[in-house]
Amino acid sequence: MAKHKHKHKHKHIKQDDATAESVQDAGEGHRLRRKEYEAELSRLQVELVHLQRWVVESGAKVCIVFEGRDTAGKGGVIKRITERVSPRVFRVVALPAPTEREKSEMYMQRYVPHFPAAGEVVIFDRSWYNRAGVEPVMGFCTPEQTERFLKMAPAVEKAMVDSGIVLLKYWLEVDADEQTKRLKARKDDGRKTWKLTPMDLKSYSRWYDYSRARDAMFAASDSEWAPWYIADSNDKRRARLNVISHILELIPYEHVPVKSVRLPVRQKPGDYVEPTQGPDRVPARF
Repeated sequence: MAKHKHKHKHKHIKQDDATAESVQDAGEGHRLRRKEYEAELSRLQVELVHLQRWVVESGAKVCIVFEGRDTAGKGGVIKRITERVSPRVFRVVALPAPTEREKSEMYMQRYVPHFPAAGEVVIFDRSWYNRAGVEPVMGFCTPEQTERFLKMAPAVEKAMVDSGIVLLKYWLEVDADEQTKRLKARKDDGRKTWKLTPMDLKSYSRWYDYSRARDAMFAASDSEWAPWYIADSNDKRRARLNVISHILELIPYEHVPVKSVRLPVRQKPGDYVEPTQGPDRVPARF
């Protein structure tokens, strides 16, 4: 992996061999074709099911943090991780703006209750690193609060890891031109207009403030026990495959044998008769 010259050298994710082999026909630097993408995604999602079974059986605790600029593709990666596994095992945490009471708490206090217990994978769609990114850039906290957080975060994460939590931190990196393209697409797509908020527009105008905040965050919190991993997300499909394969590579899971299943004999109806009247049915329009 390529390394950046910070204190602990956070790492850029590269394609693993399996992913590279399955998408080699797409060509370097080209958008990944849907056929190759879906085939590889299906394979990786099967492995995520194996990971889920191992997490439950072993009592493992996994915490995955996703950060990045608006439009970086965090939601898309998280959706592909979770769409074929149980929401009772894979929990997604996307906290709203803090309440007045929460603003008075110790900063990490609102995040700690969401940390994983045994047999859980918790995915943070933005996390405590709001205090290192969006909050200072948008003026929601003071420079002193950010500095205090950056000094505290490595110690908190050390305590998490020492308690047995597998902690993975991902930054999805999108370039300026691609971000502009995605924001413009949101206003023209009725399925995505809800994603285009006044906050997005303000943050868009502060690109280099975010860059400085990101660099300071990496320098302060890229530790040996909880390093940052950077994934190029200009191609959303490649980013999803690369991140999922990287998660599977880092977590030392094993395939847990599955017991064969036989459907039981269904009971006979006896004197039961299906009712002819009842609640309205959904119209069959398709």
